[in-house]
Amino acid sequence: MRRFLSYGPAIVVLITALAVLAVAPNAIRAINSAEVRAQILLAQQSLDDDDILERLNQATRNIALAVEPAVVHIRVFGTDAARGQFRGSMGSGWVFDDRGHIITNAHVVEGARAVRVEFADGRMSEAEIVATDPPTDVAVLKVEAGSHLHPLRRATGEQPFKGDRVFAFGSPFGFKFSITEGIISGLGRSASSAFGIPGISNYIQHDAAVNPGNSGGPLVDIRGRVIGMNVAIATADRAAGGTEGQSAGISFAIPLATIESRVTALISGEPIIPGFLGIEFAPGTASVDGGRGVRVERVTSDGAAAAAGIRVGDIITEINGQSILNGDVLRAIVSTSRPGEDLLLRVYRDGELTDVTVTLGQMPMELRARQYQPLLLMRFGLMLDESIDGPVIRGVLPDGVAAAAGFEAGQRVLSVAGASVDSVASTMAQLVDNGLFSGRSIDIVVAPTDGDRVGEPRTIRLGR
Repeated sequence: MRRFLSYGPAIVVLITALAVLAVAPNAIRAINSAEVRAQILLAQQSLDDDDILERLNQATRNIALAVEPAVVHIRVFGTDAARGQFRGSMGSGWVFDDRGHIITNAHVVEGARAVRVEFADGRMSEAEIVATDPPTDVAVLKVEAGSHLHPLRRATGEQPFKGDRVFAFGSPFGFKFSITEGIISGLGRSASSAFGIPGISNYIQHDAAVNPGNSGGPLVDIRGRVIGMNVAIATADRAAGGTEGQSAGISFAIPLATIESRVTALISGEPIIPGFLGIEFAPGTASVDGGRGVRVERVTSDGAAAAAGIRVGDIITEINGQSILNGDVLRAIVSTSRPGEDLLLRVYRDGELTDVTVTLGQMPMELRARQYQPLLLMRFGLMLDESIDGPVIRGVLPDGVAAAAGFEAGQRVLSVAGASVDSVASTMAQLVDNGLFSGRSIDIVVAPTDGDRVGEPRTIRLGR
């Protein structure tokens, strides 16, 4: 009995401890659950009381409501000239004005025999291709004017900035009138154009999801104003940019300034004559205090740069407020500006930054010819060459447009659109100025040659 009494308190403590151990976890879980429930209620109450996210939602909804009526889904019907097969494709576009002009990418309507556009309200319209500009990948379509047209507002003259929120519209994989959101990841990016023409790239890089079918759709800012047009996707195996593949968070858009510089001329039928600065620059990027730029290596004596006081050794860091990260960006800004236009250059010279205003000249005929000759071969299958007596056709691709029209190797080119030509440069200038690369057809007079003998001239029409 005495032994039991001595162990009794210990047994009581042990039983009590075991009971606590058995009950405590449930109690702790109950306390944790109560705390989580309180956190949930507090968070829900805060969400109900604070409308910041609702206002963001409403702002995004308003962007969709403001922009979607001006976005179109484009269906293209045509043939593959190389294979003689029917071809169909799709893309996007947007209403430019109330006269029925619609903007899209040139590669979207390349080779088209018929184009149909669908509006967000389900209305369908047949569209005419007014003109295209392959170097900038811009095309203008035309539909019948009417009250169903709602032109998009444009952020004309405003410079976008890295980090700005943007929204991309289009028809990815055929899912019509989609909207995606992102930010501007970079400016002044270089990427190969859809037509393989160098020098006309000054893209906005953004991370809004863009996929096949988005090409030609607008990129808008937080006020629903166009700042660019989606054109390319950078994929893992094509980091230079392409028009196929799937979104990898790196998308490109043509800046609005480039689009507007081309569209006015395309609509009016005026020749597109690029601006010309009159310099040669070093490859790569030159570093300066607090930034980067492009170093001037040569200044043409009678060019626009010389007249403005640009010198060899100057480093051009900005044009009209846009940073010049490389020569491609400089070339693109200048060539998409018009002769007579003033550009404000920021130049690093002798350890100091100075601003210089340059009035652009006109790109020389020889340079324009050099720029478009690869496109003449790619698009029409026609190669030109110089001879003692003038321009001659050096070669004709057997499955190309030129071969189907009746061009043959060895023919001498006598005139283009009624104007006599005496060189490859003058021939190319006439082809460009009369709209061959903008989608128009042109009469070209050629004559077969056999040694010194020139055969009977004949007129051949080249175009789509």
